[in-house]
Amino acid sequence: MDETMLLIAGTIGAGKSSLTDMLSQEMNSKPFYENVDDNEVLPLFYSNPEKYTFLLQIFFLNKRFLAMKDALQQADNVLDRSIYEDSLLFHLNADLGRVSADEVLQYDNLMETMLKELEHAAPKKRPDLLVHIKVSFDVMLDRIEKRGREYEQVATNPELLAYYRMVNERYQEWYDNFDICPKIQIDGDRYDFVADPQAAEIVIKQIKEETEKLNLQEPQSSRYSSRRSIEKGIF
Repeated sequence: MDETMLLIAGTIGAGKSSLTDMLSQEMNSKPFYENVDDNEVLPLFYSNPEKYTFLLQIFFLNKRFLAMKDALQQADNVLDRSIYEDSLLFHLNADLGRVSADEVLQYDNLMETMLKELEHAAPKKRPDLLVHIKVSFDVMLDRIEKRGREYEQVATNPELLAYYRMVNERYQEWYDNFDICPKIQIDGDRYDFVADPQAAEIVIKQIKEETEKLNLQEPQSSRYSSRRSIEKGIF
């Protein structure tokens, strides 16, 4: 897995951070983790999404922009979520009426500016592979419950059930439309790589084989551009 940038994507509780940790150790590379434990805005969002959605998404967008910019300057790295997922979550909340039309416009403009800046920062480099961890809704709920973050629990906030369902459903559509770089989907129901070491070995082998195949192909910078997705309206 030399000279490789991997993007780890997936719904809440899919196991992104765990897979990021495993792959970064396998590659002896730098992991970029999603800002959750040190994020003071996230619990506020769960307590009052109508008030804090825009603030939360701007927080994440800034952090992921900086992480991607840093990662593009290095040889090997693994990102636990990336800037390309931010619009999915933002526009879901926009569809739920949690942000204004003016906020949507400003967010989309900022996103486009950041993506252009990333192209200029490293014009010859793109992510090598998107790894999407696909899990069923029931597995998603089970893992959210097991990891025990109080503000995420459906038991204390039943309204989260519908929100979680929509997040999980939209990820498949997002994955289907994603064309920034090559991609692979991991069956997170079948391979519980967090709890099962054998499943972890299988998943890492799948990803390793995919990156090895890509190394034999033409440079991806000639085939992929973030502008394509903007023009197609994916963001």
